[in-house]
Amino acid sequence: MEKLSASSGLRRWKARLRLLAKQWDSRLLAPIFVVLSPLFTAALFVSGLTSVPLIVGMGLLMAGVMACARLTYRQIAEHMAVARSNRLYAETMRDTARTDPVTGLTNRMGFDQDLATMAEDLPLGTKLVLMWIDLRRFQEVNDSLGYEVGDAVLRKAADRIVAVAPAHAAISRFASDDFLIATYLPDATRTEQLAAEIGKELARPYRVKGHRIDSGAMIGIANMPDDAITTDTLMQCADMALYQAKIAGGNEVRFFHESMTRALARKKEVEAELRAAIQRDELSIFFQPIIDLRTGRIRSFEALVRWFHPDKGELYPEEFIPVAEDTGLIITLGNWITAQAARAASTWPDDVTLAVNLSPVQIKAPGAALGVLAALRDARLDPARLELEVTESLFLEDDEHTSAFIDQLSEHGVRFALDDFGTGYSSLHYIHRHPFRTIKVDRSFVSGANTGVRSDAIIRAVAEMGNTLDMEIVAEGLETIDQVHAVHSAGCTLGQGYYFSRAVPDFTAAMMLAKEAEERGETGGEIPHRRAS
Repeated sequence: MEKLSASSGLRRWKARLRLLAKQWDSRLLAPIFVVLSPLFTAALFVSGLTSVPLIVGMGLLMAGVMACARLTYRQIAEHMAVARSNRLYAETMRDTARTDPVTGLTNRMGFDQDLATMAEDLPLGTKLVLMWIDLRRFQEVNDSLGYEVGDAVLRKAADRIVAVAPAHAAISRFASDDFLIATYLPDATRTEQLAAEIGKELARPYRVKGHRIDSGAMIGIANMPDDAITTDTLMQCADMALYQAKIAGGNEVRFFHESMTRALARKKEVEAELRAAIQRDELSIFFQPIIDLRTGRIRSFEALVRWFHPDKGELYPEEFIPVAEDTGLIITLGNWITAQAARAASTWPDDVTLAVNLSPVQIKAPGAALGVLAALRDARLDPARLELEVTESLFLEDDEHTSAFIDQLSEHGVRFALDDFGTGYSSLHYIHRHPFRTIKVDRSFVSGANTGVRSDAIIRAVAEMGNTLDMEIVAEGLETIDQVHAVHSAGCTLGQGYYFSRAVPDFTAAMMLAKEAEERGETGGEIPHRRAS
């Protein structure tokens, strides 16, 4: 009976434990059940039911220990999950921070890291070549067709570069339209081949949303260890080589040479001094008269900038205008020239006009036409008295912004002159397309080393065309009375050069006009007898 009673009691406790196991976490109670079941059975056989409280107490203690262990496990698991999530997020953020969102290439930060690693691992006898690529006309694409088309061009350019670059190369979209390639190459021959392949690929037209886009690229190249021993210097050398490629124009490739360092130093020196000169009012506007070859009267003055450096004396425009164009200072400088010249011209007689040269960089700047109109408005100068001189190089890329600039100002009455005629390309096309009122024949046809029968025939043909189209023809560079007679007999209507006068300050120009007004009616004749004193 005792065995039967113990057996039935054991079954009841097992049933109760199984019920608890269902109600509690089985993963927590299962170990307790496994451990306590033998102990509980042994206690019943040895001591009967009197040991049950002890066994139960041990069970509760063990349950508490297991609960604490379970809680600790869960907390550790949660912390590990959070750490794993944070690590994945950090890796994602690191990749995002290194990646250009438009092309998928590395960005500036990522490329700097890759270049540093490649420089540290540079194998002996191998060159670390850095190619700095600048896409041509990209800003024009953005401005005229929109950023969506511009981004598509960037992606296509990136794909072309990746397709021809070595597999181990580090490739980056480093800035707006600048791409950088860093790669190991054995020698200059292989470098030239790779540059030619990249240039050929980027010169192919792009087709984006129905638009055909002709771009191309300029490439500057430097290598380590020949040109530099640090990555910073390597970047500077490649940048200088790219600068020389841009100056050359077109789809050019330039390798770094130590002479570029001196040129860059001089450029930076001039840039810094020019910025200071603008602030210190060291620049002045001089005016060179343009003479009516029939009456000898002053018809216009061309505004020319002069820089009188306090230590170096007079600096010629050939020294600082190219620097101003390369650095973007020409926009500020050009607006200043137009404003100052318009202010001086507002004091002249109404029949005397003002001619101002404009840089292509200035014309393509946002709001260029508004800047010219603002200068006229502030000076209270009639727009019809302003003639803007542009060179044929402005139209080589057939820029839509140039046409819009000319059309916008023409609507307000501003006149345009085609300067240095005969030195560019497709001049007749430009004359046919744009509302030019004046053609300035380049001085090389008038007083150059190759003047003669051929140049006289060219001047005569241009003059005849101008007269037919009711355009003024200006002969530049006149230095002798014989040249004056020659261009006048050829049909030129206006003349400009040292024979008449050098460029003079504004007060001298005003004096020349006052003197002419006094003499008017006393001096007739078809050929002007005035000349510079």
